[in-house]
Amino acid sequence: MDKIKKPRGTMDILSPESDAWVYIENKMRDISSRFGFSEIRTPTFEELGLFKRGVGDTTDVVQKEMYTFSDKDGTVFALRPEGTASVVRAIIENGKNSDPMPLKYYYLINCFRYEKPQAGRSREFFQFGIEMFGAKNAAADFTVISLADTLLRELGVRGVSLHINSIGCPECRPAYREKLVKYLRENSDKLCDTCRSRLETNPLRILDCKNPDCKKIAETAPKSIDNLCPECEEHMTSLKAMLDSAEIPYEIDTHIVRGLDYYTRTVFEFICDGIGAQSTVCGGGRYDGLMEQLGGPSQPGIGFGMGITRLLLALEQSGVKLPSPQPPALYIASLGERAILEANKITTSLRRNGIKAECDVMGRSLKAQMKYADKIGAKYTLILGDSEIDSGRAVIKKMENSEQTEIKISDTADFISASEKFDVLAEQASGKDN
Repeated sequence: MDKIKKPRGTMDILSPESDAWVYIENKMRDISSRFGFSEIRTPTFEELGLFKRGVGDTTDVVQKEMYTFSDKDGTVFALRPEGTASVVRAIIENGKNSDPMPLKYYYLINCFRYEKPQAGRSREFFQFGIEMFGAKNAAADFTVISLADTLLRELGVRGVSLHINSIGCPECRPAYREKLVKYLRENSDKLCDTCRSRLETNPLRILDCKNPDCKKIAETAPKSIDNLCPECEEHMTSLKAMLDSAEIPYEIDTHIVRGLDYYTRTVFEFICDGIGAQSTVCGGGRYDGLMEQLGGPSQPGIGFGMGITRLLLALEQSGVKLPSPQPPALYIASLGERAILEANKITTSLRRNGIKAECDVMGRSLKAQMKYADKIGAKYTLILGDSEIDSGRAVIKKMENSEQTEIKISDTADFISASEKFDVLAEQASGKDN
């Protein structure tokens, strides 16, 4: 019988790789909490209309990349292609706009887009997202960018640079759009087929096309940042001043427009050199009209999405070695039924006290148990048999240097707990010395 394989563009994440994912996700949660963001969880699928209205009918995401299906009632749903629209829907539906402002949420989700799989891009991808609503000034933009910058710094990502741009607002964008379309029409014969189709529906997307001919045309195209209204200019000036004050380096990149229709004013990307074509590890911006567009009150918003797979590529490129999971503090090798009962009793006590401990569940020989203890990196081992049970004493061995200590079996949990505390204090002291 043929083996069933995972769908193309998806991945299995197993240990030790999954350990790295857990470390990164915990770091994301920790930093989000420091910045005052709380976690939000939304459905994996939503009504198709949410993404048509929120993401935009003319985007590649809606037109080409969504996974859609109908349920038994005929309602059409879509697997979420991104996180922001769902968060906005949840805020409106649950009446969160009456809460104190700003609303600050983060999420760790899987998203789905039918794309050509390649390094850093898959059909099911995992995203860390930040959303802030209710704050219209540049301090909100700075806070969101600073959160991403803090995460990348603390993880040790190198070769990453912040690129920012402003694509204007409903006041100044129509005039800029008219100027851009006029220029692009004059050069339409040099555009790729995809960009020619975008000319009437989504001309800003032409500016970040990767086709060499389109990129050449984009170089001399009118720039949105040169066509801002006074309010948008002031907003960008304030953001740059805050980034300068916090010593967060950046560069103005007029090609950044982002791929979703809801963006306004500030757009930004953190780009990492050396990880291939999919070099954007984090991208986001402001979407001041999205809440109203989805049926809620007028509410400014800003956020970002960070792909975890691309972040892992950036960490690998930076030579970062993430902390490995702690090995078991104790492995108890048992011989006989009485010893098995005692071994399980002790490991249960240790686990209930937050200490990682293992004992045999395979019915291995003593020699095989000791080999296994060495393989999993147990710090200490303890051998229990009838003689140890009868005497109430056993020898505990430190695997690092083979140092042996005879202890009361009833004191095993206390001995291991004390040794774990000692190791933590020693590690903290070593860190201070360094």
